Amino acid sequence: MGVSAQERISTDSERRGFPIAQRRWLGKRGEIDLIANDDDGLVFVEVKQSSDFDGAAARVSPRQMKLLYAKAEEYLGQMPNGFLTDVWFDVALLKSLGEVRIIENAFGHGQPIAPKSKLRHLTGNNI
Repeated sequence: MGVSAQERISTDSERRGFPIAQRRWLGKRGEIDLIANDDDGLVFVEVKQSSDFDGAAARVSPRQMKLLYAKAEEYLGQMPNGFLTDVWFDVALLKSLGEVRIIENAFGHGQPIAPKSKLRHLTGNNI
């Protein structure tokens, strides 16, 4: 994943009122692309880029979701409120032509990662 893609999503998150707490946080289990603050909680963001949105979404496998949960647990272990911290997981999809889709709470309750009701479509001009 390119740093420029993560920077685009960082800029968008901050513009939407979610300041970035960590970029490319590296723990024992690997890297979390972005971690944003949301009041007293955190948003863990997985950034995926491909030539189309379907291809980017397909790159988030169930195995990768479990790994992201494990990395988030590791991160939460160092937080003052630990596992009592409110969290959710977003997936940011980037299309090669500059379009962005944010899937908020993408891993909620075992649902597929691209329910149409949760997609927020942005054009390159909005970021």
